[in-house]
Amino acid sequence: MKMHVLSGGRLRMRKSIYFPDVAKDATIEMPVSCILLKHPKGNVLFDTGCHPSAATDPEGRWGPLAKVMTPIMARETNVLTELQAVGMEPDEINCVICSHLHPDHCGCNQFFQMATVVVHDRELAAAKEPGATSAGFLPADWDHPMPMRVVDTETDLFGDGRIVLIPLPGHTPGMMGALVQLDRDGQFLLASDAVSLRANLDQDFIPKNTWNVEQCRQSFAEVRRLEKAGAKVICGHDLEQWKTLRKGMDAYE
Repeated sequence: MKMHVLSGGRLRMRKSIYFPDVAKDATIEMPVSCILLKHPKGNVLFDTGCHPSAATDPEGRWGPLAKVMTPIMARETNVLTELQAVGMEPDEINCVICSHLHPDHCGCNQFFQMATVVVHDRELAAAKEPGATSAGFLPADWDHPMPMRVVDTETDLFGDGRIVLIPLPGHTPGMMGALVQLDRDGQFLLASDAVSLRANLDQDFIPKNTWNVEQCRQSFAEVRRLEKAGAKVICGHDLEQWKTLRKGMDAYE
């Protein structure tokens, strides 16, 4: 199995969301990562990043959320062009795993018409709640006619231990990571926004954009347990880590 790290966009956010005791107007740049997993039983995309229109008309796409989470990428910086660069088309994706249903993680779901979308049942329920748009769940990004596989517990995607979905709630009710086992490069935990920034995990600082602090703390503990057991943690938006990762055609195997 191969694992390709792809760009799903880039954001600017207030630094005080993620770090204590910083200037109120300080900001931080945050890459948006998507992961392509070429499994023998199908091509899997873990998160789909930002919709292309978020780059050119962020408020038109995201509404007031764009003032909190501001896209700063070019229109061509999205998972669709990234897939083309590694020789793949959207219809070749068989499965889309949604770590959660915020628009910087599921914004391009609509383009993968041949895929089954995998989502946690608590995440789907949260996205359907009245007033969910104010919590960042935008139907234009997640509500599409492709078939859904709804899970509610740890799930071995293909039954062979290579892609195992791990519930990591806290940032959102149904946040999921993926534990990926590669033959050459070992085990990776795709943590998404369960650990947006490595410093939050190291400093045990719960970000302010957390749905449930206690569940986030428990998920931090689970991430640490998996890391201690040998998994390399890939954070959802860590710029310094992003600079060190292999990307595009330079795959992990």
